[in-house]
Amino acid sequence: MAYSSSSSSSCSVCLAFFFFFALLLHGSRAQLSSTFYASSCSNVSAVVRNVVQQAQSSDVRIVASLLRLHFHDCFVNGCDGSILLDNSDSIQSEKDALPNKNSVRGFDVVDDIKTAVENVCPGVVSCADILALAAEASVDLAGGPTWDVLLGRRDGTTANPTAANNMPSPFDDLDTLKQKFSDVGLDDTDLVALSGAHTFGRAQCRFFSSRLYNYSGTGSPDPSLDSTYLATLQQNCPEGGDGTTLNNLDLTTPDTFDNKYFTNLQSNEGLLQSDQELFSTSGASTISIVNSFAGDESTFFQSFASSMINMGNIDPLTGSNGEIRSDCKKVN
Repeated sequence: MAYSSSSSSSCSVCLAFFFFFALLLHGSRAQLSSTFYASSCSNVSAVVRNVVQQAQSSDVRIVASLLRLHFHDCFVNGCDGSILLDNSDSIQSEKDALPNKNSVRGFDVVDDIKTAVENVCPGVVSCADILALAAEASVDLAGGPTWDVLLGRRDGTTANPTAANNMPSPFDDLDTLKQKFSDVGLDDTDLVALSGAHTFGRAQCRFFSSRLYNYSGTGSPDPSLDSTYLATLQQNCPEGGDGTTLNNLDLTTPDTFDNKYFTNLQSNEGLLQSDQELFSTSGASTISIVNSFAGDESTFFQSFASSMINMGNIDPLTGSNGEIRSDCKKVN
């Protein structure tokens, strides 16, 4: 069939619109790049790492806390720095959501990083990218893997406390966890690898005490808990006691990023229900992944780095979308 000049022109217009919308759908990921700040703020990674290292010298927990901030940011509205916003006339903060309130921490260190970065490259680096860089530096400083952080995110101007209340939870069963990860484009390997972040850091008694005394309304402890470990946790978290008491997520090497989290799961010594579910759920696809990571730390490290990049690609704002906040706690 021969095309007239007008139909050819119409076809060209259609193709132009097709590619425009394709760019809208896929452009944000394509625009993220490990060299995004190569000319505008070439030493940003070193600046971030220096502040994180200083904070770690006086607070060994901070590296796990900063990694958690990036996770809690990306799972709500994508990686847009929304977790950092305080309450205001126009913002209902995610900090008050149940998974975050009196739990998520490290905001002061993020502010310190932002100040240090602004002193070198004013108005250039987003708070969302600062979270991504701080997460990578934290893992490295705790003995874990490094990776090329993809950058170019911009900061959101809204928060979503409703979505923050529906994040992956320490009380979730495996099917629920898998669905929540799938909803943001992450698979079972991402789920197990990113759960491996619990190889360092702490958790409050209130996030797992139901396993110790009245699991799923049975009036008995969670049968998947090792009995010796159960006794230790019951001593740390007595029934009716202080729900904010801190416990090591990894009882073996609590401040080191390694693969001991997975060997703990094999010994029924996962602290959170959402941890042990990965290994103790009969027939689960995640069991073989846990075994693989427990048997080879380098395999875990490679998968973790890859999964962090995948998580960092959840719905970033790029181009002219969003903004570069001058203060991470509030919109400009």
